[in-house]
Amino acid sequence: MRKAPNARKIQAAPVFAALGDELRLRLLDRLAADGRLSITRLTAGTHVTRQAITKHLHVLANAGLVRCSRRGREQLWELTGEPLREARRQLEVIANQWDRALLRLKAHVEED
Repeated sequence: MRKAPNARKIQAAPVFAALGDELRLRLLDRLAADGRLSITRLTAGTHVTRQAITKHLHVLANAGLVRCSRRGREQLWELTGEPLREARRQLEVIANQWDRALLRLKAHVEED
């Protein structure tokens, strides 16, 4: 069953909000490059506390961008792809709307 356009926009909003932070973007980039990682590995080489990394991972998880699993006592974080794909689809819709609006404006200007 396909979702209504407005429902899809509402679903994508938390993704865009989560992507609006530089550290969260770096975390996503790291997970994309290295796969499943622990908080210890995600914190290594940064000047960010484990607590801050955890907080940002929870924001990403609430937006559906990452998920956590356990391996023994360790929590491993990994990307989930569908929310990013849906956000990309929403951006494509917006880009197409802009393209059509610009074409209408160009036609209007050129006919005068």
